[in-house]
Amino acid sequence: MKTNKIKGILRKSVTVLTAVGMTSAISISCSKWHEEEKDGFTQINQKNGRTLGYNKKSGIKIIYRNGYAFKDLNKNGELDIYEDWRKSPRERAEDLASVLSVNEIAGLMLYSSHQAIPGTGTFKGTYDGKPYEEGKTDPSALSDEQKEFLKEDNLRHILVTSVKTPAIAARWNNKVQAFCESLGHGIPVNNSSDPRNGAVANAEFNAGNGGRISMWPGDLGLAATGDPEITKRFGIIASREYRALGIATALSPQIDIATEPRWYRFSGTFGEDPDLTAKMAKAYVDGFQTTYEGECVEGKWGFESVNAMVKHWPGGGPCESGRDAHYGFGKYAVYPGNDFENHLKPFTDGAFRLDDGTGSASAVMPYYTISYGRDPNGNNVGNSYSKYIITDLLRNKYKFDGVVCTDWAVTADEKGVGIHSGKCWGEENLTVAERHFKALMAGVDQFGGNNDKVPVMEAYNMGVKQFGEKAMKARFEKSAVRLLKNMFRTGLFDNPYTDPVIAEKIVGCPEYMKEGYLAQVKSVIMLKNKSGIVPLKSKAVVYMEKRHYPAIPGFFGGSSAEHDGWAMEPELLSKYFTITDDPQKADFGIAFIRNPMSGYGYDIKDAQKGGSGYVPISLQYNDYTARYSRRKSIAGGDPYENFTNRSYRGKSVKTYNKSDMYAVTGMKKKLGDKPLITIISMDNPMVMGEIEKYSDVILVGLGIQNQAYLDILIGKYKVSGKLPFQLPADMKTVEGQNEDAPRDMRCYKDSEGNIYDFGFGLSD
Repeated sequence: MKTNKIKGILRKSVTVLTAVGMTSAISISCSKWHEEEKDGFTQINQKNGRTLGYNKKSGIKIIYRNGYAFKDLNKNGELDIYEDWRKSPRERAEDLASVLSVNEIAGLMLYSSHQAIPGTGTFKGTYDGKPYEEGKTDPSALSDEQKEFLKEDNLRHILVTSVKTPAIAARWNNKVQAFCESLGHGIPVNNSSDPRNGAVANAEFNAGNGGRISMWPGDLGLAATGDPEITKRFGIIASREYRALGIATALSPQIDIATEPRWYRFSGTFGEDPDLTAKMAKAYVDGFQTTYEGECVEGKWGFESVNAMVKHWPGGGPCESGRDAHYGFGKYAVYPGNDFENHLKPFTDGAFRLDDGTGSASAVMPYYTISYGRDPNGNNVGNSYSKYIITDLLRNKYKFDGVVCTDWAVTADEKGVGIHSGKCWGEENLTVAERHFKALMAGVDQFGGNNDKVPVMEAYNMGVKQFGEKAMKARFEKSAVRLLKNMFRTGLFDNPYTDPVIAEKIVGCPEYMKEGYLAQVKSVIMLKNKSGIVPLKSKAVVYMEKRHYPAIPGFFGGSSAEHDGWAMEPELLSKYFTITDDPQKADFGIAFIRNPMSGYGYDIKDAQKGGSGYVPISLQYNDYTARYSRRKSIAGGDPYENFTNRSYRGKSVKTYNKSDMYAVTGMKKKLGDKPLITIISMDNPMVMGEIEKYSDVILVGLGIQNQAYLDILIGKYKVSGKLPFQLPADMKTVEGQNEDAPRDMRCYKDSEGNIYDFGFGLSD
């Protein structure tokens, strides 16, 4: 008995090994696993077992069972179910959720505001009480704000925007993970990103773009290729880059059907066709979520997987008259064509019905909009507050059991109908805590842009008073399981760390850059090629003028600086053609323009003068007066307005970049009979009549690099892109179409007899 007791003590002594002590000795004697020191963490490699990562300074222990290693995340000396990588993600999530305090679950329900690495620019942070200082502050350090919301608010979901370099992003991730590993149950951080693989960074929605990473066409450009396999390949490559950066959740794809051509967020979609969007959504999510070659956790979930948060349920495209729901003046989605069901297709037929082994998109984000008139109970509230939209439709009818996360700042106070502030549409009269409670009861799991657990706890207490503590704790645990499951499936509890060396090697590597560039080329659309001008001879003589860049109001306020500059770098152009400053010596001219931009559909000055504030959004360059718009808006109403009719009939609007039209007409006049090639960077559909007749060749790009156009012009690559949307004949057509109906416009017909309809594009 004494011998057995001694053996038991010895066995127990090697069951729990301190992270600093005997680990290395055991790893030498055990053939199943060994340790490897990395930059900022220690990696345990196990034969036929899970790869683990931990930081020796975090205080966690390593548990040794049957020759395998496990992380004792809660430091209790026991191998709990949630620490056992042999268990399923759901078993582990349910086990951990059952022991978490309400405070800890409230932290899981938070999704941080935008965090730049390091904290500079629009998304500033402080470090030991001081602003970031180049050359002095460690760019991979945690900011004071990050430490606070991680420790005090138990937040574990961070939205990452710009990063200085891939290596810095990886080191920052490792510091964040080590910091959280030392706290409580050792719950890792689930870092996320808005789209960051575009060729340009020009909006909130791709603010992450800026670090070196492979560059692909925007979602509209991917749709223009017409090839879901290209979109899937993008997802595969981008997910590998994300994981190398320490990012495990993509706040994408945006699968709204862009049935309203004036909508500000049109460019983030796959266009206006529900069937094409569903195919692209499926391919995108399969590519991001599936682990094809790396270490799997369950099915095809694994260390290469990135959770996809598809947005925006039930479709944010049909904003009335194109006004965006980030603002109170655009809070209503309308359905004059009674076409609500089509907007669900990209979710129900695409993102929720995957082919490659992960089943369904793991998360959904409702849009800000009030889906006006859709709730049979007559509740016109923002989608995150709608029990009908979230529970009755998404959860019950379509059986979605993933995470539902609100869009950012949904629970914050509205400061004014024309101000970018809180977006609590339909629930403006509730308190912040009451809005949290209302969203929870509607079926929401998580609150975007909220770093503070206090209102979540207040919402919990409201629920306790109404339903009892047992019921409310169960409601919180249900959300916790969903949130934790996404972290277990992607391996974050086992190894949330990433190697900076690998990050530098993978992110934006030449192979991935080449694939992204070839996708850009395939997305280029040729609308016109009079007399077969293209392809052009290499080193032909080209005339180009500087483009005028007008001052354009920014999405967050302020405006860009007015200036003149080259739209195409002369150094790049000279590699393809001979440049002249004399149009008479040129073989052809080239003009780079952007689609017309007239603003967001609301004029604060008009409101201040006693008007309604509502003005048209124009898709033409010339001044526009709305003679054919609705006399009475379908929806309306706001605490800051004493009227409900948001019609702008009879009002006029000017386009900021009318100079782009003059650039085309003016250059054609100088060139005379010599051909003019017009290249349009297009974010929204436009009325083509003002510039088409002056253009001999028209190329359209949807978020691509300039070089792609040049390679098409010289015939290095064949042109093959197709319009994923319609180009309207005129503004009367735009005003007459239904915001919710796809492909319902009369399309523009050019001088060659081509009709610029969905699917049109000239091919070689």
